[in-house]
Amino acid sequence: MSDHSTRSRLIALGAILLGAAVPIGCSDDPVSFDGSPDDLEYITPEEAGFSSAALQEARDWYDSIGSAAFMALYDGKVFVAWGNIDRKYSIHSIRKPILGALYGIHVAGGAIDTAATLADLGIDDIPPSLTAEEKQARVADLLRSRSGVYHEAAAELPAAVAERPERGSHPPGTFYYYNNWDFNALGTIFEQETGLRIFEEFEREIAEPLGMQDFRISDCEYQYELERSMHPAYKFRMTARDLARFGLLYQRDGVWDGQQIVPADWIEASTTIYSLDDPEIGLGYGMLWFVFPEDFPVGLGPAFAHSGIGVHLLYVRPEDKLVFVHRVNTDEPWMTTSLDVLQLVALVLAARAA
Repeated sequence: MSDHSTRSRLIALGAILLGAAVPIGCSDDPVSFDGSPDDLEYITPEEAGFSSAALQEARDWYDSIGSAAFMALYDGKVFVAWGNIDRKYSIHSIRKPILGALYGIHVAGGAIDTAATLADLGIDDIPPSLTAEEKQARVADLLRSRSGVYHEAAAELPAAVAERPERGSHPPGTFYYYNNWDFNALGTIFEQETGLRIFEEFEREIAEPLGMQDFRISDCEYQYELERSMHPAYKFRMTARDLARFGLLYQRDGVWDGQQIVPADWIEASTTIYSLDDPEIGLGYGMLWFVFPEDFPVGLGPAFAHSGIGVHLLYVRPEDKLVFVHRVNTDEPWMTTSLDVLQLVALVLAARAA
């Protein structure tokens, strides 16, 4: 979600799709479910307020674009499950809201102070080291991707490198730039302040309570690029059905089986817009989540979401009790584009019964 021209094309396409007349069928036959059995509850599209006949167009599109898996949940129940929902793929940048959930738990517990500065915490980087001004960035600024620290970072895509502002060009807290340095340093700060490892804590605090059946710590790794930065990226591999559970946790305001896993006020704060990622179309950025406001074009809001290299998507629409997950096998060459993914989401949304 960093290429503005691509996003404009996505919105234009979405307008065409969501404005088109979509035939609403009356079939009672459920859309076929792929993948192995799990303990999620499955219902027919009609039980979720969707049309199986209209969803067939979405399924045809899904089959044509090289997707690996797609899931759609309504009120915690699965009404679409296509492809390899039980196969693990890298989630790429969706790692960021996962870390955000852990922050919410430990900020509430008092282990992390979001008002603390990098100087307070002793956070620096390899030469050229951080300046005194850069070290005035607060944890809250990093969470909002407004640190003003434009040091090289691990796991940066070439486009991000090309767009990175000059060092010292913006004071901390004053300018939004989707910044892998912020996200990676947040991982370092989390482990330093809590004394806990990210993957182990995710397993204990989130994966186990949610009953994630596929998550294993051994599927995760730290990506070090010490020639660029001392702060590693923290990489997760997850299945679509486990990622859907994480989205469902946020759709339910952090509650699972009657237990408050992530504080509701943290979820509200995380999905509040602090910056505009794309002023042209109103796409906002909260704390480690992209946010679609209520008046967002083509009815995609109110919602929040995160993507991974544009083709993995976790989309949460709390007011309508919807969670969508899209996956691509990015371990191999792929042709799927972010434009393809939005078209799929638009086709599924268009299949809602009147």
